Amino acid sequence: MTASDMTASGRGGPVLDDRLETVLSLIRAESHADIGSDHAALPLELVRRGHIERGVIVELNPGPLENARQAVARAGLGDRLDVRSGDGLAPLAPGEVPSVSLTGMGALTMRGILERGAARQVRPDAVVVQPNDNAAPLREWALGAGYHLRAERLASGYWTYPVLRFERTDGPDPAYDGLPREAARRYGPRLLREGSALLRQQIWADVTRLTPLAAPGRPAALELATAHSALVWLETLPGLDR
Repeated sequence: MTASDMTASGRGGPVLDDRLETVLSLIRAESHADIGSDHAALPLELVRRGHIERGVIVELNPGPLENARQAVARAGLGDRLDVRSGDGLAPLAPGEVPSVSLTGMGALTMRGILERGAARQVRPDAVVVQPNDNAAPLREWALGAGYHLRAERLASGYWTYPVLRFERTDGPDPAYDGLPREAARRYGPRLLREGSALLRQQIWADVTRLTPLAAPGRPAALELATAHSALVWLETLPGLDR
């Protein structure tokens, strides 16, 4: 997260843009860790609004680490937000926090962080992610790692950002039942069931982009087929303006 993700509030501190407001709306926990927080805007607001009681902020690079420390100190919340240096989930002990968030990174980067954490037995009960690209690798990770997709949102901004909440539980994820598999992984099972105008715009943008690239046998042809299958499924939803 960078300074461009924040605007000045009336109290002189940062408020969240639509992307991080959406992330915040999916987080409620006694304790929570935000990975790659930079200016710490999200964890500060989580505490201020009562979404969490205490939090851990993890930063790898010295500049963002210092930004977070200064922001927490200015807010007078050093007794409730612990700023730590480290890579991904490495500064967390197994079972230390039940909830984590990762925002503003690529989906594959996030997946790597979660997989390395699991190798150390750091497997939070809830994971909220906001990747800056296609969230399919994270949906695939969850299907294989024992997490169900409990919520999905789309947030407007420089791009259209997917925001997802996963919760650890047993058994197959019912969110995917009855949906075209590849389309659900690419566009999100809960988003497909909702069928919002923003999602349909995203799918049509993919169709426009992929059509001239989709020669038979090329990867773009498979992506285009996935987009078309999503559109066909959306046609089955009642009450959509077409």
